[in-house]
Amino acid sequence: MFKYSIFFCLCLCSCIGATDRRSKPDNQTVKENTLISNKTMTKQSIYNFTLKGIDGKEISLSQYKGKKLLLVNTASECGYTPQYEALQKFHEKYGDKIVVLGFPANNFGGQEPGNDEQIATFCKKNYGVSFQLFSKISVAGEDQHPLYQWLSSKEANGWNDQAPKWNFCKYIINENGELLKYFGSSVKPFDEELVRLVQ
Repeated sequence: MFKYSIFFCLCLCSCIGATDRRSKPDNQTVKENTLISNKTMTKQSIYNFTLKGIDGKEISLSQYKGKKLLLVNTASECGYTPQYEALQKFHEKYGDKIVVLGFPANNFGGQEPGNDEQIATFCKKNYGVSFQLFSKISVAGEDQHPLYQWLSSKEANGWNDQAPKWNFCKYIINENGELLKYFGSSVKPFDEELVRLVQ
């Protein structure tokens, strides 16, 4: 009887050990999962993203297929805020060639503290903004919106890993949905290189 009890205990311990080993992924499994995740990210297209417009309505970026896009993270209390005026004029001049999309964000210096309604009112009243603005999102950091993860991950967009470093950074997307160029905050909408990419 004692012999059988020992045998039973040994079997039980062996099973528990096997279960523990199965529940902990080894390094190879982790690497494989990471590769799968990266492949999924790489397959993601900018046209897969849907965001809320500043009026609360859902907007799929797929509606912009076949058009160039200029994506800008904006703020209402920044030294670069007057670029809203230039962006509006850019929109009026080149709107048939490129679509301007504004993404209010409060990531830098707390310079976009308002809600969507306040932002929309500010932009319309002070700069006559008529290009598409979106609901406020995060463009950097741990809570970075998936769209900006795509824009700042070279595994996803093919080459660029620069996330916005301040307000009014700019990304240009070509007619095929590919990221064409990244510009920092100080580059104005009518910068020679930026305009050349539009034409």
